[in-house]
Amino acid sequence: MTLTAPHSQDVIIVGGTGDLARRKLLPALYNLSLNKLLPLTGDIIALANREFTDDQYRALAKEAVAQFSETPLEDADWRRFATRLHYRRATADIYAQLAERKVAQRLIYLAVPPVMFPEIVAAMGKAGLGRETRVVFEKPFGVDLESARALDTVIRSVFRESQVFRIDHYLGKETVQNILMFRFANSMFERVWNRDTIDHVQITAAESIGIEGRGSFYEQVGVLRDVVQNHVLQLLSVVAMEPPHSMAANAIRDEKAKVFHAMRPIDPATPVRGQYVGGMVGGDGVPGYRQEPGVSPGSDVETYFAAKVEIDSWRWAGVPFYLRAGKRLASRLTEIAIVFRPVPLTLFEGCSIDAYRPNLLFIRIQPEEGIVFRFMAKQPGPDVCLQEVNMSFSYQGAFMAKPAEAYERLLHDAMYGDQTLFLRSDSVERAWEVVQPVIDRPSPVTFYSAGSWGPREADQILQPRHWALQRGAAGAPPAR
Repeated sequence: MTLTAPHSQDVIIVGGTGDLARRKLLPALYNLSLNKLLPLTGDIIALANREFTDDQYRALAKEAVAQFSETPLEDADWRRFATRLHYRRATADIYAQLAERKVAQRLIYLAVPPVMFPEIVAAMGKAGLGRETRVVFEKPFGVDLESARALDTVIRSVFRESQVFRIDHYLGKETVQNILMFRFANSMFERVWNRDTIDHVQITAAESIGIEGRGSFYEQVGVLRDVVQNHVLQLLSVVAMEPPHSMAANAIRDEKAKVFHAMRPIDPATPVRGQYVGGMVGGDGVPGYRQEPGVSPGSDVETYFAAKVEIDSWRWAGVPFYLRAGKRLASRLTEIAIVFRPVPLTLFEGCSIDAYRPNLLFIRIQPEEGIVFRFMAKQPGPDVCLQEVNMSFSYQGAFMAKPAEAYERLLHDAMYGDQTLFLRSDSVERAWEVVQPVIDRPSPVTFYSAGSWGPREADQILQPRHWALQRGAAGAPPAR
């Protein structure tokens, strides 16, 4: 659909001086302003504990936009945007003050640690903000099944589900949205998107960075709660969902929910939990997880997680989904690999069995958004020799433009009231049910060197298969 400016409303950022606001929200709002996709009228109000004037906050915001926006900051554009920026100290009666503002609609973005959600929601309810308000919640939504249910109870005591926008920024990425178009607008692929032709699916969410000074936070969550329960399982649901009856928000979210309900809870005896030790990343030596600030010297928190997930549905019965996510891996990469079944016979004499590799479809989420289909072709020359070749599509090359930042699309949709790219409570709860057995009975962590692709034990999950990564046509798998 063509994006248009939402109707007039206030946008309120709770935690307006924090890292999320500076790195993502303020640059996204500025870029929406440039593209005339902000509400025609209404203020952007930041709440935090600091003693700031409007001008002081605008200076902080300008510095953040200059540093983190993909679009260069222009003074004239900034002045137009800055007139809408205001700052209020988060005092005890701040929500009552917001309720007194005569507005038809408001969007409140909770850019604060999730542990603060219940208190803030209760304060908003007491102030009468349960009407004419939409609220955006950042993940994680709880730390386990019990806490997620408790949080949902608090939210529902003040807001209806139609007012609640649980954000997972992966769903705002163009390539994730394009999975639906790729599947349901191309009959060739939709016809083979099932257990008859697909052998298995791999989803990789790899980061080369460590925990970025968030030791105390990571000690509480680990990569299972931080990445797998939300980002990775959300990617899985988009890959595995059935065709919706329309592109309406509830139609899409209904089909995603069916995938979550068809997932078997993960057997706690099967996953691999890993933790990085010192190594080399990008040519630089880096410390191990236990040497990071704020981390216990004997911590058993996982920075790597790999598991097999099975879906009991007609389309996917017998097709394993292999998931892995980790910190301090060889490179930054989020990718979905659809691995097709091999050909039934080796027809070409003179070619080794290894030359017959299955077709693969790679959907690259980051860093370079695109899609690659890998197939077999004959090498030039008189001999019959096969080689893998790639047929590729990239956003940058096809459209001569870089995809918009995920937060721009998600903020616009939240202001517009479109919940298509946001999480529904039943899917969130079921995702926790899928990983809860691993939380209740965690296996011991195994260790891997920073700069590798994780612990060797993760290879055993796929045997006799192998982890696939997008690489050159004849390239070898990345070394550990």
